[in-house]
Amino acid sequence: MLSCGDLQRSLAFYRDLLEGVETYRFPEQGDPQFIALRMGQSEIGLGPVSERPLHGRPQRPAGGHRMELCVYVDDVDAVFARARAAGFEAVADPAETPWGERIAWIADPDGNLVMLTR
Repeated sequence: MLSCGDLQRSLAFYRDLLEGVETYRFPEQGDPQFIALRMGQSEIGLGPVSERPLHGRPQRPAGGHRMELCVYVDDVDAVFARARAAGFEAVADPAETPWGERIAWIADPDGNLVMLTR
């Protein structure tokens, strides 16, 4: 689960840009506190930053390179271009790797690195 500073902006990133499919929402009506998205054969959960998280540790401020997600997409260049056009941070341009994948990095609305690959 990712703690999101702006849940709607994160949905625009993970659901709309990266084509995640909503599989669960709580509560079903009103402002969501948790949304699960299926991305390929995986799921990711999104929730707003909470003043009192269940685990008791502050969710912000967080610093440094905390994690990196890898998301498989059909067309790395097209998704990268759409992300840039939508105002999301482009971190590293698309490039071929020695192991045969095409990859690029973008940042989600909370600064988490997302590697696009095919």
